[in-house]
Formats: sequence, structure tokens, C-alpha cells
Amino acid sequence: MRNKDMGQLFSKKNREVFSTPLGMNNPVTVQVLGICSALAVTAKLEPAIVMGLSVTVITAFANVVISLLRKTIPNRIRIIVQLVVVAALVTIVSEILKAFAYDVSVQLSVYVGLIITNCILMGRLEAFAMQNGPWESCLDGIGNGLGYAKILIIVAFFRELLGSGTLLGFNILNHEWLTNLGYVNNGLMLMPPMALIICACIIWYQRARHKELQEK
Repeated sequence: MRNKDMGQLFSKKNREVFSTPLGMNNPVTVQVLGICSALAVTAKLEPAIVMGLSVTVITAFANVVISLLRKTIPNRIRIIVQLVVVAALVTIVSEILKAFAYDVSVQLSVYVGLIITNCILMGRLEAFAMQNGPWESCLDGIGNGLGYAKILIIVAFFRELLGSGTLLGFNILNHEWLTNLGYVNNGLMLMPPMALIICACIIWYQRARHKELQEK
């Protein structure tokens, strides 16, 4: 029975629910959601990682809570209930960051609070959690959160490395021998438009690799 139950928990359908947002239906590069925060918090790798993990945790828990309550929520106030659940989770995450990662919380500034209005989060609650069980909703939340985090981390990696010459505060490119060869950090990489350009490059690569994503 245990093997059968585990098989149901990790069935092909559930695996697809989790894995699809990581690639073929990524919330940022395919659904084009959450772009604003991708521009705002990816100048350095550390806040991008923290932001991605925060969205993942909040999306997963919010999906589970809304899924558990979906049959008791009156249709006319469902958006309000979703916002209340998300706001409570965002407040908890914000306070945890202030307590244990204050410097990062300062870098993220108001953007943690703006997770409340993140299109990915509200979209998954409305499109998936309201129609599916808690386990499937949890997998969907984690998958979409990690898909979002994946893009943020890729963008932040290139922006910090080529813009500041560092990664997670460690000096990578700021060496005298590189300077003598003519290498100079590109300050343009730290400006928001470069985040959009890198996202566009990722979208181009993904659509070039997966023909089914190309518009007919």
C-alpha cells in the first residue's frame, strides 16, 4: 500500500505539475510574469536567491492554504481571501528576513512586500489551487517558485559577475592582471535595462531550442 500511495503522490501527472514550470512553461520566460521584480532585484546574486526562495515558499504555502479552503470560500470574495492569505505569508517571510538576514532585507527593500501583487502568485492561486488538491497545489507552487527563482539567479549571475566583477561578495574578475589586459567591469550590466535584455536572451534561447514554443 505504501508503494502504491507513493506512486500516486509522484505520479506522472504530479511530476509534470512540478517540472513543467521549470522549463516548458516557465512563469517568467514563457508566461512573461514577474518581470518587474526580475529587473529590480537581480543586480546582485544574493538578493536574487533570497527573493526567489521567498516567492517559492510563499507560493507553495499559499497554494496549499487556498486549496484546503477552496470549497468553503464564497466565489464573490475569493480574491480578497487569496490576498489576505498571501499578505499574512509575506509579512511572516519579511519579518524572518529582518531577523536573520537584515542586510539582504534592506537590499530587497519594498520588493518583498510587493510579492503580494506578484502575478505568478495570484495566477497560481486562481488558476490552479482553486481547482486542485493540496498536494498537487504544493507541487505547483514549488515548481513555479523555483522556475521564477531559476531565471532570477541566471540574470543576477551575469549582472553581478560582469557588472561588479564579484559573485556573492567574492572577488572574481577584479584582478590586476585582468585590468592590465584591458578588462573593465561593465557598469551598464547593473542598470535595469540589462536585466530585460538578459531575460530576452533567455527567452530567445528557450524558444529556439523548443520549437513548440514558437508562435505559428
